[in-house]
Amino acid sequence: MAINFDTALGIEPKALAFREKRSEILAANLANADTPNFKARDLDFKSVLKQSIASGVTMERTQAGHVAPQQQVFGANLMYRNPSQVSLDGNTVEAHVEQAKYAENAVQYQASLQFINNKFSGLMTAVRGQ
Repeated sequence: MAINFDTALGIEPKALAFREKRSEILAANLANADTPNFKARDLDFKSVLKQSIASGVTMERTQAGHVAPQQQVFGANLMYRNPSQVSLDGNTVEAHVEQAKYAENAVQYQASLQFINNKFSGLMTAVRGQ
């Protein structure tokens, strides 16, 4: 009997890839904290989760005159972050907020790795028949 890893691992590999991409975006925000007019970006995990759970109809541009869909990464909306204090140079990066988001994302990345590890352990136990 063959093992289907897509079914066995569920959403975790996608979550891991999403967390990796989000860490790149948050790191770019921190790297550009002193760049004038740089706008902080972030990904919306809820939109990825909704897309993964409900296999709904996706919109596609078939004509050049159609409105382009929002910029997405892994199906998540790449949004701008609204700062709590506006800077004079137009930069919206707040280092303390970005550092907290980056740390939170790192913990969630580690959790996703642990979930995948646990699923592989369970599969190995099933294969061995223990």
